[in-house]
Amino acid sequence: MPKSSLVTIEKEQKKIGRRIAELRENQGLTQAGFAKALKTSQSAVARMEKGEQNFSTEMLAKISTVLQRRIITLANRSVNFKIEGGRKLSGSVTTNTSKNAAVSLLCASLLNGGKTVLQNVPKIEEVHRIVEVLSSIGVGIKWSGANLEIQPPKKLDLKAIDKDAAVKTRSVLMLLGPLAHLFKSYRLPLAGGCKLGERTVRPHLYALENLGMNIVAHHDYYQVTVKKPKKRTMPTEIVLYESGDTVTENVLMAAAKTPGKTVIKLASANYAVQDLCHYLRALGVKIEGIGSSSLTVYGKSNINQTVKFALSEDPIESMMFLSIAATTRSAITIKRCPIDFLELELLKLEKMGLKFKKSKPYKSANGVTSLVDIKTYPSRLKALEEKIHPLPFPGLNIDNLPFFVPIATQARGTTLIHDWVYENRAIYYMELNKLRARIIMADAHRVYVEGPTELRGAEVVCPPALRPAAIILIAMLAAKGTSVLRNVYSINRGYEDLVTRLQKLGAKIEIIHGI
Repeated sequence: MPKSSLVTIEKEQKKIGRRIAELRENQGLTQAGFAKALKTSQSAVARMEKGEQNFSTEMLAKISTVLQRRIITLANRSVNFKIEGGRKLSGSVTTNTSKNAAVSLLCASLLNGGKTVLQNVPKIEEVHRIVEVLSSIGVGIKWSGANLEIQPPKKLDLKAIDKDAAVKTRSVLMLLGPLAHLFKSYRLPLAGGCKLGERTVRPHLYALENLGMNIVAHHDYYQVTVKKPKKRTMPTEIVLYESGDTVTENVLMAAAKTPGKTVIKLASANYAVQDLCHYLRALGVKIEGIGSSSLTVYGKSNINQTVKFALSEDPIESMMFLSIAATTRSAITIKRCPIDFLELELLKLEKMGLKFKKSKPYKSANGVTSLVDIKTYPSRLKALEEKIHPLPFPGLNIDNLPFFVPIATQARGTTLIHDWVYENRAIYYMELNKLRARIIMADAHRVYVEGPTELRGAEVVCPPALRPAAIILIAMLAAKGTSVLRNVYSINRGYEDLVTRLQKLGAKIEIIHGI
């Protein structure tokens, strides 16, 4: 066998071993307990997790059974959801912590020479991909229940980066800023993630060049060279080419360890950006203007702290359950909703006729984010006369806009949804017509939704984008009859244990494997 083939096999064995170790720790199993369940020795388990053991299909099947997760999936075996829709839901569901904040903070942990413990981290595919990337370059990562302990090594090995994991997530972009403090020159695999058109990285390039970074995008990687600015006597002012979350986070991380004052104008003030700001403050970085479009960062060259930080709850997940409640006309209680990031969405829903009650506000575990519990009631909805469109915070969240599409299918009248941010996302909304929705595409950014319509079950393949995939699932929950949603990796990227949580609300949904 060629030497290159042997190297590839060894690399894949190590990747499988890391995955097994991660899942075992998630289950709270010791190596000894795991070995007993597999009817093998603890030393064999240790070799497996180090990637030093060959895996038979029989052993992989045993491991999958014990860990209750498929370790590998053959190319022709997708994961699908089968739904018997048209049922009223009831009960309560708790909003999980934020995917976008989790991946941002995982990248930011590289700024800290000490140990970071992130609390209540969602165990979703997007997080797993970034964990795999960080583990592959030498970062010590350990799950402890829902908490994630992160300890960067003295020196990272970027040549060993897990390219397969990196290209599956756009979040790898947020390593540009942290790595600039560790290398004068480096490469990163080209970012992947949701397929939503030409999502340019130009805003990152333009912003980071102000802090001495030159980034050239090649076919499948970014080449980065870093020339640290000399001691600054004047503040560096950076006007963002685009007010986006990831570009704001990248500049924050690049500025955090660049001594002196950096002013970021047209910054995003969204929830994940605020989480990152509070984490950086916990590391001793002074930041002014949190929650506004102008951030001032006073960088420090050395950060070495032992810090615990609790993630905030995800307003996008809260909105998904609000959409489920409104579309299925169900009475459910959605707990731990970050109200500051849902105010305009709730006002729109109220004007559409959705009946709901909010609890008194209380604080998240981070001591900063304001939360409420929202109880919904079955409601007859009407279309808004004005278009529904997103804006940067405090406007209607860009990721929350799609959730108004299934809601609009049940609202009397015509709703205009204007998705101006992404040139391809509105095209995916047309998939709901397979469930007998009445949606007309005006152009690549605008759709008209006629309602109310009686949705019917159908078989649909998940689009390669998280929120458009989620709204098809929502419509299927409301649609009478049987639906099958195929290849749901897009949904698993952003939502943890969603099927079980929907089942607890009374949804008739199950996971099925195969073609």
